Amino acid sequence: MSKVLEKCVYTQLRDYYQYWNYLTPDQSGFRPNHSTTTALLKVCNDIQAGMEQGNLTGAIFLDFAKAFDTVDHGILLEKLKNSGIGDRTLTWFQSYVSDRSQYVSISGSSSLPLPVTCGVPQGSILGPLLFTIFINDLPNVCKASTVHMYADDTVIYTSKPNLPQLEAVLQEQFTEVEKWIKNNKLFLNTDKTVTMLFGTAPKLHKLQNPHLCVGTKSNGTLTTVTSLKYLGMWLDPNLSFGPHIEKLSSKLYPKLGALYRNKSCLSPAVRKQIVQQMLMPAIDYGDVLYAAAPQTHLHKLTTLYNSLCRFALQCNYMTHHCDMSKELNWPSLESRRTLHLSSLVFKSISGKLPPYLNRLLPPAAPSSYNLRSRTSTLLAIPQYKKTVARSSFSYRAPQLWNNLPDTIKSSPSLKSLKSSLLTYLNTECTCKHVT
Repeated sequence: MSKVLEKCVYTQLRDYYQYWNYLTPDQSGFRPNHSTTTALLKVCNDIQAGMEQGNLTGAIFLDFAKAFDTVDHGILLEKLKNSGIGDRTLTWFQSYVSDRSQYVSISGSSSLPLPVTCGVPQGSILGPLLFTIFINDLPNVCKASTVHMYADDTVIYTSKPNLPQLEAVLQEQFTEVEKWIKNNKLFLNTDKTVTMLFGTAPKLHKLQNPHLCVGTKSNGTLTTVTSLKYLGMWLDPNLSFGPHIEKLSSKLYPKLGALYRNKSCLSPAVRKQIVQQMLMPAIDYGDVLYAAAPQTHLHKLTTLYNSLCRFALQCNYMTHHCDMSKELNWPSLESRRTLHLSSLVFKSISGKLPPYLNRLLPPAAPSSYNLRSRTSTLLAIPQYKKTVARSSFSYRAPQLWNNLPDTIKSSPSLKSLKSSLLTYLNTECTCKHVT
């Protein structure tokens, strides 16, 4: 019954905050139509837009120490009150977070219980939403930069023409963030809070010392890194996604080797299911971001994918990849990426993507419509000149969508779009028969 009641309160509280638009648009965690992928698309698109303008982008990736466990109950209740929650409801929430205890149990032995004086209940239905409300006002202190959050995974970034201007702004913003953290009784892990400098290769090459100098209140300096795993995606200074693809390949090949060593225990149906449900999700994750990576990087994934297909079918090395795809009824990686990106555009047009992505896909001006395409929506394509900017979501998504047949773009549902698009992409192989 407690979970049922908690779910009811969660639904009412979520709907209340959504109706009054209290939650910051810079939070992607635990919200409908939001995901780590949408957060990554937003952050990377902003960085690539800065590169198009010839700017450097500096980012600070914050690492909170046990953020969910250090939420101060008094401050949380005050923030609920400031958002219009009534006294009787506040009394309920006060009862919800108070009078809780915890203990440790190991091998049948248990410690004495101790009271929980702070933090949102772990594993609860309400906990993530309460934390989102608690951290909701963090972007308010960063007026000269952009903040994006996925739960407690927070990045602060801004773009400037040169390094001194960039460091000055980031230092000012980080000082304000440290004050906010102290006032809210949270703790920042300065050893794991890092900075990263983004820019085009020529722009970064001109710098004698391409790193950011951002000081902390303890007179230390944040570490500058050249690669970082953010929301499951490895980022590099040029957003080439080469490190991500490299690490993805090095992660999956050992798993594939272990499966080959045990192939005698696996039936064809099980082998296929293992590839589809255990290995392919890792390749599919974030593919809408790295889809425009250099072909030298993407070819590594194609080779890996062909190896997965051979394992599923137990066929020899000389079997052509198109023959394997046809027998398995699996689309190529390029087709999968096209499908995923087209699905995002369809969701945007249907109002099922975050506002920060919807704004990146405005409709084309009426004058740009031609007679053949008036029956479906055309999207505006920004006039980017640099290759790195043309790799961004705001450029690739409308370009891909506008080139699809009207019959596909006018699909009545996402399921119908995927079915039509797979049929459209499943054309006869015209490549040369080489493995």
